[in-house]
Amino acid sequence: MASAAAAVNHLLSRTAGTFPGQRASVLLMTRALCGCTLNSRKMTSHRKTDHLERTANNFRQEVLSQATVCGIVVESDTVKRLRLAVRNKDFNFKAGQWVDFFVPGVPKVGGFSICSTPGLLKREGVLELAVKYSKHPPAHWVHTECTLDAEVALRVGGDFYFDPVPSEPEVELLLVAGGVGINPLYAILLHVADLHRLRASQGWGYKPGAVQLCYCAKNTQELLFKNTIIRVAQEFPGKIACDLYVTQQDTEIGEELGPYITEGRISEEVLEKHISRNSLCYICGPPPMIESISGQLEHLGVSKERILFEKWW
Repeated sequence: MASAAAAVNHLLSRTAGTFPGQRASVLLMTRALCGCTLNSRKMTSHRKTDHLERTANNFRQEVLSQATVCGIVVESDTVKRLRLAVRNKDFNFKAGQWVDFFVPGVPKVGGFSICSTPGLLKREGVLELAVKYSKHPPAHWVHTECTLDAEVALRVGGDFYFDPVPSEPEVELLLVAGGVGINPLYAILLHVADLHRLRASQGWGYKPGAVQLCYCAKNTQELLFKNTIIRVAQEFPGKIACDLYVTQQDTEIGEELGPYITEGRISEEVLEKHISRNSLCYICGPPPMIESISGQLEHLGVSKERILFEKWW
């Protein structure tokens, strides 16, 4: 344990100066709700680059923290969820952001969206990451070498988030996810649920508008967090709703999931049912999906300033 901690400290000392403190360039009309740099709309380059290079212009906190793996859950055949106990009390994040993920002995730095809420970090001192298998060294380490009590280091970054303050007017959210792109949108969904619970228990705080999640994956096995998503929608009827889509389902869909599942892709007709003049739209998924959904939303009259996404993988 001590040698692992020393290795993390050494890694941090080598990388701490990589990024100076930066302020996010934020869209003025949604300043308190989310950050979204103008760079997030540049979708022309298909050249694969390193995570640090892809996100060089994104906001990053200066706070670095060691963290200990305190839980590992197999979410699907290709995705593992890590539960991480964060050491640094100054560490914080907004729902929708990601972390730089440092592993001792692994030269590459990972970039993984946080799939838990700021509330969970505040209550229990932990955050969660759902990592899809790949040959990229940090993700490969998660799937082949990571064990309980392993030590890593984290640094928060990202300009794609939902962080309302109590004085802000309510806004309706349309969350559109594809595959493992559900991670930041799941965090936003759970954060909205936390905001509802806070108002119910204490009578104050931000009042969320209606939230609609449209989530598409290959099959029901690849629909991450589906049971929790459905439970949250059932807990807040009329406030949070979800529609789940599968494109290559080859087994019978269970009775419990049936009412929430549609076979096929998220269409423009579906999107039209869930937008209003007050909608703020968040998209996360494979780049072609982001291009398609954002184009359809614009065709339906949603302004570019209200269509938010990141494309950095």
